[in-house]
Amino acid sequence: MLNPAQIKAITLDLDDTLWPIAPTIERAEAVLQAWLDAEAPATALQWRDAAHRHALRAEVNGEYAAFAHDLTHLRREMIRLALQRAGDDAALAEAAFECFFAERQCVEFYPDVLPALARLAARYPVLSLSNGNADVHRIGIGQHFQAQVGAREVGVAKPGRRIFEVAAEAAGFAPREVLHIGDDAALDVLGALDAGMQAVWLNRDGGEWSHAPHQPHLEATDLHQVCAALGLPL
Repeated sequence: MLNPAQIKAITLDLDDTLWPIAPTIERAEAVLQAWLDAEAPATALQWRDAAHRHALRAEVNGEYAAFAHDLTHLRREMIRLALQRAGDDAALAEAAFECFFAERQCVEFYPDVLPALARLAARYPVLSLSNGNADVHRIGIGQHFQAQVGAREVGVAKPGRRIFEVAAEAAGFAPREVLHIGDDAALDVLGALDAGMQAVWLNRDGGEWSHAPHQPHLEATDLHQVCAALGLPL
């Protein structure tokens, strides 16, 4: 069971916790495609082929396996390789990536997120804890966060214990005093539990828990339920 009396800080996953990631990436991909159509037509023609993109991604993931925690690096190198293979200027990779990355920061929040986030941040230091490359400041919610902790900067992705420990250190508390909230049962919940944190499984889609005997301290379908469990006023 959740123990609110012990909680002194909160870490929050971002993608699929505060907004759905699939439509976000789909929009960013469309913007990137339009940019390539205008600036690198040969690359654009090949990029339209999903099988070609998948092959490029697999090649880059294999070559840069040591950067598996760094989605920014992998995406940039994928674009660079695509430009090079198509005979376009590989130096365009930086501008192409920034086009994609800027759109990646344009998200559509779940309805509960903004009011619940304000409630949480009014009571606790809140930190983002993500394997992805969303930037809460560029997204426009940075005022609610004390810090951002990302796999790229730490060098370790969830569910690795170290990234949770770094987040607790950034919050200024022991892991046992930190509550982590996230949608992914393995990456978020099991990772947080292994690091000694309390954990909320934000199960928006009604999935089945399949990691017994481990259990989250709380299962919720939205952040309003989390706020209620923490005794936060409406």
